[in-house]
Amino acid sequence: MNRFGCIGRRVGMCYYPMKNKSISLYFLYAWLLLFSIVPLGLVLITSFLSKDGSHLVCLPFTLSNYTQLLSPDFAQVFIRSTVIALITTLFCFLLAYPFSYLLIKSKHQSMLLLLIIIPFWTSSLVRTYALIAILKLHGILNTVLLKLHMIDHPLSLLYSNFAVISGLIYTLFPFLVLPISTNMEQFDFRLIEAANDLGANRFAIFFRVFLPNTANGIISGCLLVFLPAMTLFYIPNVLGGARSILLGNMIQNQFLSLENWPQGAATSMTLMLTLIIVLWVLKKHRTGGVA
Repeated sequence: MNRFGCIGRRVGMCYYPMKNKSISLYFLYAWLLLFSIVPLGLVLITSFLSKDGSHLVCLPFTLSNYTQLLSPDFAQVFIRSTVIALITTLFCFLLAYPFSYLLIKSKHQSMLLLLIIIPFWTSSLVRTYALIAILKLHGILNTVLLKLHMIDHPLSLLYSNFAVISGLIYTLFPFLVLPISTNMEQFDFRLIEAANDLGANRFAIFFRVFLPNTANGIISGCLLVFLPAMTLFYIPNVLGGARSILLGNMIQNQFLSLENWPQGAATSMTLMLTLIIVLWVLKKHRTGGVA
């Protein structure tokens, strides 16, 4: 390295690792400050302000926006959102785990990955509207079931919790497949052969060898499904209607329809605090498991 900080004699190979690293860190801090900390701070401050008809928010500061969340109506919506998010996560896991195993063992892995990624090429809102053609009263699903004589009359599937859960599973399924399949690819399958040589049966091999070693991918994928399932609002709007109001719909209505920004901000902060607690509990559980 010469006195200009160049490697060799070629000027084009000048290298300034510390300077580049500092610039990257400053850019990252500025990005987090501008697009994460500042908006969250504004939402937090708004949650303690009062509603104003002309300016949306005004002084004085108040805790009434949070005390109103103790009502039975909010508790009902919160419980419904949590249950639907848990059911969505469970069904996504039951579908994604065997699919991920088949994916890493398949000779057509690239084609299967392409099938997983293709839906991202179109808007998720457009794909959600496409589900209406499948689930509506005279849609594709009811037509097929009637042709097979499995039902006597069309089922009312649209605008229900079933439609919302189906839409969430369809939208969030890839977010669980990708981390699980990535984790499975790193698994050393010689451990299964060793356990088999030691006389372990298939159930013991799966629950004591394979499942624990893929737990990190499962937890990461379940978080990527559970957190959006709690916050997405357009899928319940399109497929659930007024019968299935979740937290995302409630926050949207408070901001846009009712123009009650302080109440919407308080609901948003409560939801964010709940998700942070879930992340913290899972982190403590993983740390305890590693220890």
